[in-house]
Amino acid sequence: MEEKQEHDCWTTTQENLTCDLPDDLMEAWERLRETASGFGEQRIYASHNSIMFSRKACYFFVRPKKKVLEIWFFLGRTVKAPLVRKRQKASKLKVAHMVHVTHRDQVEPPLTDWLWEAFESSDRLSAKHDGKQGRRS
Repeated sequence: MEEKQEHDCWTTTQENLTCDLPDDLMEAWERLRETASGFGEQRIYASHNSIMFSRKACYFFVRPKKKVLEIWFFLGRTVKAPLVRKRQKASKLKVAHMVHVTHRDQVEPPLTDWLWEAFESSDRLSAKHDGKQGRRS
C-alpha cells in the first residue's frame, strides 16, 4: 500500500478478484463477462468476494475460486438439470441456482440461456408487488 493511501477493506475490483485465476478459468471468466454484457444495459461490479451482474437488482453473480467459477443466478422457477449443483429459495419469487464452471466451453447453452432468462426476468422478480400484481391466473 502506498504511503498516505487510505486502507479500505471493503473495496475490491473485478481485476483483483480475477488476477490470480489460472488460464482456463480466466478464459471462462472473460467469455462469461462478454456474454452477459451483451444482454443489455446493466451494472457489473465487485463486492467482497463476488462479481455482481445487476439491473435494478442482482440477477447473477460469480465467485472466482482457485479451481472453479462459482456462478449463482436467480430465476422465478426451479431448474432441475445435472449442471445445477445447488438450489435454494432466495425470496418469495426467486430461486437461486449454483453452477460450477471450469472451462470457457462451458459458457454456452443451457447456462447462457438461464443467465439470459435471469436477466430478462430480473426486474419483474425484484419489483415490489401489491396484492394483484405478479399473480398468475
